[in-house]
Amino acid sequence: MEESKIVKAHKVLLSNRKTGNFSGVIDVLSFDVGEILLETEQGMLLIKGADLHVNRLTLEKGEIDISGRIDSLSYSDGNAYGKPANESFFGRLFK
Repeated sequence: MEESKIVKAHKVLLSNRKTGNFSGVIDVLSFDVGEILLETEQGMLLIKGADLHVNRLTLEKGEIDISGRIDSLSYSDGNAYGKPANESFFGRLFK
């Protein structure tokens, strides 16, 4: 029997490039005032900008609210570049 993964909804609400509300967040991998890296139900999400702040984080619900100047949102698949899906993101990054 194959094990099927239940995918939760992933939503992005961006207001005036100043605030963002995200759902379907699995984990926050890193953040600073210039970028935030999230693991979401739809892959890795890199948010770049300036003066970025995490205002609310609820991993139990999979939600995060951020503020600051949001310049870009960029997605990548969890198993990018043909690497196994069980290898960590940073393991793939530093190979």
